[in-house]
Amino acid sequence: MRVFCLGLSYRTAPVEIRERFALTAEATPAMLGRIREAGLASEAVWLSTCNRVEIYAAAELESVDGLRQWLLDHGRGGAELLADGRLYLLGEPNSLEHLFRVASGLDSMVLGETEILGQLKKAYDLAMQHGYTGSRLNKAFQRAFNVAKQIRTTTAIQRGGISVASVSVELAERLFESFEGRRALLLGAGDTGEKVAKALISRGMTSVLIFNRSQEKAAALAETLGEAAKPCTDWMAEASEVDVIISSTSTPEFVIDVPRLEPLMHTRKKRSLLLVDLAVPRDIDPAVVELPGVFLYNVDDLQMIAQHHLQQREAEKARCEVIIREKVQSLLTAPVGRPATLPGTSPSAA
Repeated sequence: MRVFCLGLSYRTAPVEIRERFALTAEATPAMLGRIREAGLASEAVWLSTCNRVEIYAAAELESVDGLRQWLLDHGRGGAELLADGRLYLLGEPNSLEHLFRVASGLDSMVLGETEILGQLKKAYDLAMQHGYTGSRLNKAFQRAFNVAKQIRTTTAIQRGGISVASVSVELAERLFESFEGRRALLLGAGDTGEKVAKALISRGMTSVLIFNRSQEKAAALAETLGEAAKPCTDWMAEASEVDVIISSTSTPEFVIDVPRLEPLMHTRKKRSLLLVDLAVPRDIDPAVVELPGVFLYNVDDLQMIAQHHLQQREAEKARCEVIIREKVQSLLTAPVGRPATLPGTSPSAA
């Protein structure tokens, strides 16, 4: 039984392809159950974020082609995804090295960012709670979390730390120069939405309105953020007065499209509107950029800004890679029957 990684990321596929493979947390356990029932893997963890969709599986070598075809069928993908290398398949030790890089933020759009570690932990915990992990993946993920902590504390890979949220805010600052007197509307009160709201307020945004399908969740986040944030129950009614809309919902359809936005823009009297789409599947129809005064950026566009923050972190990347290779080798050569984890590491502690 070996650990394999199968998936695609922002490095290999644009958002319009990745969104076809995205999966919500609610739908993940059933999908993992189908993988096991089909005999494709004995253990599996499904990671679905705005920048990647990956399956980490403990499986026999002869099952891998079936698992790859299964993923293609799920995402309505064809042979072209295999032919042009968009869908990657990694076996040991490359699969483990990749997992450790992902956990440590070395494979992220923003080098060294920490959001992916939390997302990876949630994906692992979800699979473990439903009984879809075992000794192989438990050891691999526990060690990955420990390595991520070691890299964070012993290298400067996260110095000048930024995230997708802060990059979004920097983008807004570039357009408006100052947030004084500006208002933002946040669609979605999840982890990403909370980070964006905090970043906006810390940079001086005068007002942040928060809309969420659960009004209680929007109100709770607004209370956490203080006086600058307020929940709203009808975002369309508020949208004509805001300067920035940042959307990060889990809605499968477009939240903002031309029919909704066009009459809104007529009421704004030529005031520009910045739209930042952090969701996968996307929340905002790309066609809205045809409307005068509308600026739209999605998660792939943020990579351009992130490049400006990489120089210092790139110098630390080689040190991190040495740590990862050493830890993977240690994991693969650990005696059978002995825990391949470091002291004090457990699924809950990780």
